[in-house]
Amino acid sequence: MSSQTNASRYLADAKTPFSLLEAKPYFDTLSNTEKLYAHHMSRAAFNGARITLIQTNPEANAIYDLIMNLFSTQAGDLVSSQSLQEKSGVSAEAFDALLQYCGQFLGNLSNYKSFGDEKFIPRIAEADFEKVVAAAPQAEKVMALFESCKGEIYSVDPVAKNLLGYPDDGHLSGYYSANITKDDIKTVQSYLETLAIYPLNTRLFKTEKGYELMVASSDEATEHHTFPDGNTLTVTYGDFKDQMAKVNKHIHAAQAVSANENQTNMLISYHDSFKTGSVLSHMESQRHWLRDLSPRVETNIGFIETYRDPQGVRAEWEGFVAMVNEAQTEKFNKLVEQAPVFVSRLPWPATFERETINKPDFTSLEVLSFATCGVPAGINIPNYAEVTQKLGSKNVSLGNVISASSPGEKFPFIRSDDLELYARLRNPSFELQVGTHEMGHGTGKLFTQDDQGNLNFDPSSTTHPFTQEPVNSWYKPGQSFNSVFKNIGGSYEECRAECIALTLGPEEDILDIFGYHGQDADDIVYIMYLNMARAGLCALEYFDPEAKKWGQAHMMARYAITATMMQAGQGFLEFKNITDSDGKASLEIHLDRSKIKSVGRPAIAKFLEQLQVFKATADEAQGTELYNEKTAVPDDWLLYRGIVISHKQPRKVFIQANTFIQPDGQVLLKEYEATPMGMIQSFLERDL
Repeated sequence: MSSQTNASRYLADAKTPFSLLEAKPYFDTLSNTEKLYAHHMSRAAFNGARITLIQTNPEANAIYDLIMNLFSTQAGDLVSSQSLQEKSGVSAEAFDALLQYCGQFLGNLSNYKSFGDEKFIPRIAEADFEKVVAAAPQAEKVMALFESCKGEIYSVDPVAKNLLGYPDDGHLSGYYSANITKDDIKTVQSYLETLAIYPLNTRLFKTEKGYELMVASSDEATEHHTFPDGNTLTVTYGDFKDQMAKVNKHIHAAQAVSANENQTNMLISYHDSFKTGSVLSHMESQRHWLRDLSPRVETNIGFIETYRDPQGVRAEWEGFVAMVNEAQTEKFNKLVEQAPVFVSRLPWPATFERETINKPDFTSLEVLSFATCGVPAGINIPNYAEVTQKLGSKNVSLGNVISASSPGEKFPFIRSDDLELYARLRNPSFELQVGTHEMGHGTGKLFTQDDQGNLNFDPSSTTHPFTQEPVNSWYKPGQSFNSVFKNIGGSYEECRAECIALTLGPEEDILDIFGYHGQDADDIVYIMYLNMARAGLCALEYFDPEAKKWGQAHMMARYAITATMMQAGQGFLEFKNITDSDGKASLEIHLDRSKIKSVGRPAIAKFLEQLQVFKATADEAQGTELYNEKTAVPDDWLLYRGIVISHKQPRKVFIQANTFIQPDGQVLLKEYEATPMGMIQSFLERDL
């Protein structure tokens, strides 16, 4: 494959839809004390955003600095895009391509896509980019930055490095040094389990003397360990120390305006965790967070999700602040009130469910700020089994993310007969899906053994539903679901939650909670299933046929479910080749709505039971075999992939507001225009 072909494949989207996350109506309902709390937690979240940059791609930090300095004066003010373009002499089209690249970089907090984990490069030619740099107010400084990172900006060779993944597969990872192998990672992980060191907030490097584990903290310290085989491990605290110190400055300020004792204790634990690097302190923060039910301002922060670590044990920095949408929350509260009833209908024995269903706190939120590589539509946290098995979890639906408009959006692969219904009910059906999905994350027991050898189940009376023999495998001390299931863990769990949504979503009493009855209820369920089928088909974009690698956990999960629906047979789900109105090869999704309850739903429920049983029993071998089988892409589906890519549309990029404390102590909310320059200005005024 030629470099030119490679380059065209990786070009940034030409016309990305930029959407403003509208927060003002909800922010305005807060008292000024609540606004101050929201301000400090927002700043704390974004003060860690450079960590996300480096965790994804260590070289992305320089690109971020280039963008910020290119579009600012020496005084830090935003430059006029028109004057910069005119002074540079590049065409309006070339300058727009530069803006598109910069906006997408900031939206993804990297030059790798948050959905797909694939590198993207500018559409503007390197020579034109350099002309714009030369025309910048801080030309000398910006030119030095450009020279230092232009190779990273434009390089697409070797091809393997354009994907995030294991270094010894040739892929890129900010969590590991380039010389580390999968065996090295496993060796260190096994040793960390004996030391009870959690890897969530770490990076791992291979050195001449052994291994170095870098732990994120503002305090600096060093520990030395020797493996049984003689290898050495140096644990170095103080990774990202400047960012952690900035985060903690605002965590400390938020304590003075917290709403209650739970919030104060949560902030104290956060502060200790980010100061010392203690994951146990972060676990404690989550216990206090779970006790703080339905606050006016909801926030969570830390090293949370492990999707982008190929080993599935190291977590990306993120933090969010949001306000409660009380009308929507009322629906979710009704869902929560009956959660034990709904969970009892899931397709596994009662012994595989938690003894006490801790009713999750379920809230519909409107996002004020979310420092992350990609803003999700819903969240279920914390991810610590040690916490959730006893205290449950919080389920969050992000309303202004779900409802954010995307002008001109099209819906390829939907039949013309379904198009009007799909366009009208896609968002409402997704709300139902998110609600039942996030509730699903909080279900299912994990069989575990503690440090004293005690099991949290009776093996003599707990029967494995597939073998009818006593359960004989479980999680040993120091192990977690992610550490056992490794790189598939994140996607596997998302798949389990999506299956729960499709299994429980058609229940009449759940539909009633969301206000759907009769024909409306049937339509909502149909569109929910149709949307999943379309998502699974579109997921093929995120499968790399050369590397045989999936680039996005959620899309991998949706593909597995779509494959399951097709394997159900009886004409339930089919893709038919068509030619669209432009004369272009396309596909049409035919889903038999009359067979959802008789064919589709039972097939998904069976798959769901397998996912839960293998997860509960720490059966990584059978769980991985099942999931690899479901996510394998047959050669004939690669033809579908080509059609999907030819019809793909750019993903939405969200522009978020900033808050500022005025001289009189009042907090001002500032929103930005939904354009690349609006995105650039929003980051410039955050001063990361």
